[in-house]
Amino acid sequence: MKNKVKFLIKESIKKKIDTKWFKIINIILLILMIGILNIDKIISYFGGDFEDITKVYVLDETGYASSLNDLLNNNNELLNGSFKFEVENSTDSIENLTKKLNKDNTDIVINIVYDDEEYMKSTVYSYEPLDTITSTIISNSLSEIKSSYALATSGIDANELNRILSPISMEKIVTNTEELDSESRELAGASMMLIFLIPFFILIILLVQMIGAEINDEKSTKSMEIIISNVSPKMHFLSKIVASTGFVLLQSFLILVYTLLGGAVRVLTTGSFNILNDVNGLLEGLNLSSILPQIGSAIPLLIILFIFSFLAYALLAGILASMTTSIEDYQQLQTPLMFLLMAGYYIGIMASMFQGSIFIKIVSYIPFISCLVAPITYALMQTTLLDLGISVILLLGTCYLLFKYGIRIYKVGILNYSSSGLWKKMFKSLRGK
Repeated sequence: MKNKVKFLIKESIKKKIDTKWFKIINIILLILMIGILNIDKIISYFGGDFEDITKVYVLDETGYASSLNDLLNNNNELLNGSFKFEVENSTDSIENLTKKLNKDNTDIVINIVYDDEEYMKSTVYSYEPLDTITSTIISNSLSEIKSSYALATSGIDANELNRILSPISMEKIVTNTEELDSESRELAGASMMLIFLIPFFILIILLVQMIGAEINDEKSTKSMEIIISNVSPKMHFLSKIVASTGFVLLQSFLILVYTLLGGAVRVLTTGSFNILNDVNGLLEGLNLSSILPQIGSAIPLLIILFIFSFLAYALLAGILASMTTSIEDYQQLQTPLMFLLMAGYYIGIMASMFQGSIFIKIVSYIPFISCLVAPITYALMQTTLLDLGISVILLLGTCYLLFKYGIRIYKVGILNYSSSGLWKKMFKSLRGK
């Protein structure tokens, strides 16, 4: 019997992998991952350039715009702008300078003039509307020039003015050392959603779809009758769950490999991996806020929670698929399951926004949802290791009940090709009749 189960698992996985579509999709995924991680170089190759030089023509009545070139490029670096600026002081007329602005360049004309009330004013000309970052870079740079001009003409001591205008120092001290401050909570919430919630959500959807499609395929081709005549429904049920879960994990591993290959290509071509600076910042923030040590102590429970959450969804998907006679029926029947999954997804996102919410804490215990909520609430210190343990225990109990009573439904459903009286048969099977 064990050899038959191994054969079913092997054939099921082979059936999914040994197809043209699997190979085509994974080639596309490989190309996409490499492309996404090297998108700036690809755009540059086809005519776009993240290091385009923007010519800035300056008409300056004040004589204080000599440092504008350095200010623009320094602010551009601080704000991660997409251009390099090259300033050219001009004595030409505005009319002649604006004629140089066209769709073939990103040139800008800046006219700086005296003003009795505001010290100086400026007018910025561009062929296309400036994006927010470029506009901010120019505004900040001109404001610094205005400050220098105001200091020079008003007689105010520069050091004294800097002392007055500098922001007040504010030290943050939290007396409850067990709590995270709001900034750390927001950082943790964003990080956990990025590295955990979204991938896990996608994997569960893929798993549910995979099991339903395969069981309905076997029923529609009548091959189910041949299989069940050689192996028990219980073993067939287990083989489908193991094979589909294994395939999903394999696909996840391949995507991870593709990501690493994309990163390797970027490092080889640019010498850096700076496209992931924001991600690295999130991970660094997690470590600084002591969240990683917090998660580390619960790793065994988290692993159990993840594995058995996959198992719970796989069991429920198999049971639902056995009750249907076509993939269309299965799509309708799994709708409540998708709503349940979506509820867990959005509650997980909102966990960092509602600190101390009793509702979210209770939801973190609920099987099917706990896998998306409990890890995040624990990482945010909204729940304890004991709460996480309760979530795991309830999930294990749910998996046991799903298998014990679900297999009864599965035995009846997989050989049923009519929806007539199906629910009546299901309830009778649950009562053991």
